[in-house]
Amino acid sequence: MKGETTIFFNKVSIIGVGLIGASFALALREKNLCGTIVGFGRKEENLKKAKERRIIDDFSLEIKRVCEDSDLILLSTPISLFKGIVENIRDTLKKGSLLTDVGSIKGSLVYEIESQIPPGIFYIGSHPIAGSDRSGIDDARADLFKSALCIITPTENSDTEAMRIIATIWERIGAQVKFMDPYKHDEVYAAVSHLPHIVAYTLVNTIGDIDSEFIGYAGQGFKDTTRIALSSPELWRDIVVYNRDNLLKLLEVFEKNINDIKRLLEEADSEGIKELFTKAQELRRRLR
Repeated sequence: MKGETTIFFNKVSIIGVGLIGASFALALREKNLCGTIVGFGRKEENLKKAKERRIIDDFSLEIKRVCEDSDLILLSTPISLFKGIVENIRDTLKKGSLLTDVGSIKGSLVYEIESQIPPGIFYIGSHPIAGSDRSGIDDARADLFKSALCIITPTENSDTEAMRIIATIWERIGAQVKFMDPYKHDEVYAAVSHLPHIVAYTLVNTIGDIDSEFIGYAGQGFKDTTRIALSSPELWRDIVVYNRDNLLKLLEVFEKNINDIKRLLEEADSEGIKELFTKAQELRRRLR
């Protein structure tokens, strides 16, 4: 690891070269923050494409080889794979290397990863609030993180210098960094990210249960409301299962709100309905 301002890492390993991993690599390259970028993934065809597009410099289907002598390792796979990956590479990582991730779940997972890594290796959890319903490298771009929020989730065990470096990397590629307790992170994003995905998937399935042909008549409003239902089912299965305790509590609140509007409709209470809609409108206006 170099201390110059123009380059932080001689070698970076991207574990999972999808939209986020590939965009991270492109951003590092654009900002001259690293030397060699090596990728690992499940599909050789995707890795070859990433190399052809100069997203990565090299790749291997052997994860230990990808992580050998690496200064920074980014985990960008489904979160259910994180612990298995760390167990596999832990003895390969060199002293002083940094490990981070882009997972949407932190909480106990952060502590479990911390417990797996050997002394002299530093793990700091991170979660860039960026991306889209698409997950492939075709949509990867260097400015994906520009002005995006990135949540850093240190623990009482975190190395201060490692935390500073990880935060600086995200800032250099355009993100706005905030620090948050890992468990608080999962509470917040259960509400503003994970629950909306469940609602979007459920809304689309509801239309399908009524008549799947109705989808063909949907306008932009329906498309905007349900865009995130196009997201990877594998990825979001893992997220909601890992965060199920928070989501179950939130679904009770959501159910209450559904029952409130149902009751008002049954009573034909137009003023009550307007009040609920106005309350939501005013709260939504706070989001810019």
